[in-house]
Amino acid sequence: MSAAAAMGDSVTAFAPGSVGNVAIGFDILGFSVDAVGDRVKLTRVPTPGVTITAIRGSVDLPLEAERNTGGRALLALIEAVQPGFGFEMEIEKGIPLGSGLGGSAASAVAAVVAANVLLGKALPKLELLKFAMQGEAVASGSLHVDNISPSLFGGLVLTVGIDHPRIKQIPVPSGVQAVIVHPHMFLSTKQARAILSRNVDLSDFVWQTANLAGFISGCYTNDLDMIRESLRDVVIEPQRETLIPGFADVQRAAIDAGSLGGSISGAGPTMFAWALERDAEAVRDAMVGELTRRSIECDRWIVPLDAAGARVLD
Repeated sequence: MSAAAAMGDSVTAFAPGSVGNVAIGFDILGFSVDAVGDRVKLTRVPTPGVTITAIRGSVDLPLEAERNTGGRALLALIEAVQPGFGFEMEIEKGIPLGSGLGGSAASAVAAVVAANVLLGKALPKLELLKFAMQGEAVASGSLHVDNISPSLFGGLVLTVGIDHPRIKQIPVPSGVQAVIVHPHMFLSTKQARAILSRNVDLSDFVWQTANLAGFISGCYTNDLDMIRESLRDVVIEPQRETLIPGFADVQRAAIDAGSLGGSISGAGPTMFAWALERDAEAVRDAMVGELTRRSIECDRWIVPLDAAGARVLD
């Protein structure tokens, strides 16, 4: 019997996928996608540190804790809390790698949520967020929270600040759903970030700022016309759309089928659209149809926008 089994302290947590940026909120806005997610099982062991014993659902992720998003998040937590023990970790990947659905964030979030139970200290979510951010940086090369926050808190989430983040869950008008379409291709977050210009024209800055303000205002006031007018990315999307075959046609098809707007999910290649419940299936079929026309296989989901965040399963 291993030391882990002898101690008998283990817990499994689930963290949902997420759509980052939400078009107009680069690195600060995201919403949870409960249709997919990662599971992390942690077992408390007497030896300090983190040992990853298994990763299921992916063969391309490192077992070294320092190079793994879940492992690095746990190491950050251990360094801060000094619990006097360590963890064995098993990861079950339910989010495809390089999909733009926050897979690196979900593993980090599930790891710290599970660890919080074994610590017995009930650290607040804001503290867990900071540890998970350290894990996310392993995959993306930078600290950003637009996937971490919705995966942890659930729903549509605005995060302001990095060193001292502030979280605000944004209400979504009743009857609005998200259509998610994931083409079967890999796109690395680092690659998608590397192509971005560090300079933005003043006119585009003003336009994007107005769209972000209008979108959030529309969410708070149930103003669907404002959401429809504002859910447009004029800064990041034009730079990244060439990385996704057929993106412009997929987006146009969604609009023609009745969507309120949409864009690239995170770094891509997954795409999303918001739609009223009555239009969601038509929007999904239109988006999938454009990819099918190009012989691109894809996964597709229609998900609520008020989904729960990370949680303990046992």
